[in-house]
Amino acid sequence: MQDGAQGQTVAKHGPIGVFDSGVGGLSVLRAIRDELPGEHLVYVADSGCAPYGERSAAFVVERALTITEFLVRQGAKAIVVACNTATGAAVESLRARFTIPIVAIEPAVKPAAARTQSRVVGVLATTGTLSSPNVGKLLANYGADVEFVIQPCPGLADRVEKGDLDSGQTRELVRRYVQPIVGKGADILVLGCTHYPFLRPIIEEVAGPGVDIIDPADAVARELRRRLEASGLLGGSANGGGEQFWTTGKTVDVEPVVRQLWGRGVMVFALSGGR
Repeated sequence: MQDGAQGQTVAKHGPIGVFDSGVGGLSVLRAIRDELPGEHLVYVADSGCAPYGERSAAFVVERALTITEFLVRQGAKAIVVACNTATGAAVESLRARFTIPIVAIEPAVKPAAARTQSRVVGVLATTGTLSSPNVGKLLANYGADVEFVIQPCPGLADRVEKGDLDSGQTRELVRRYVQPIVGKGADILVLGCTHYPFLRPIIEEVAGPGVDIIDPADAVARELRRRLEASGLLGGSANGGGEQFWTTGKTVDVEPVVRQLWGRGVMVFALSGGR
């Protein structure tokens, strides 16, 4: 298979490229590893440019194209956009430029609308994600008989970037964002940022047992499998695949957080281009 933008042959044994503005996309990488244990995975944390949620759409498009080009040079046979903000701003540009499968995450508004009993759904996301036309369309399409309580969460992804998952400051931010939603009767919370699953224990604690939490990472992993099968690119090793981690940030800062969130010792390589 040829990638139209790069002219490289894409092989079944090639890796799957995954990227996010920082370490949050590791929640998606974890779901991909569970779904496709034999595949090799290459992850890029664009930590030098994080957070995307506070950047212009043009800037996010440029970063997404640059990182995808890097991953294609690594032989990636598919790309997963593990960032809701990048999906909203850049996925159309990526699909126009590259012929390999591009799988992107987006807030799980559709399943939330189908499952809610109270007809009130909370959506936690970054400002950039919530301002994207893609999310606006989702809310319009599935909000006819559901009240979506939209909650921007400034600073919350930054806590995860620092590996701060349980401090008083992190807990206070979660309370500030979640309690008003629950107070309006929401019985479902949509995690609209890939960083937020790492705060799920606190979110569940604040929301209470009557509120369901939806993380779309598993659905993304299943869609990736379907796309690879349809393209004849499903492969991987019977002995299990490996992972390779890159960052545009400072490895001395990013590597300890990746190890913390991934749950085992890894090495993170430096990728130039962060700003």
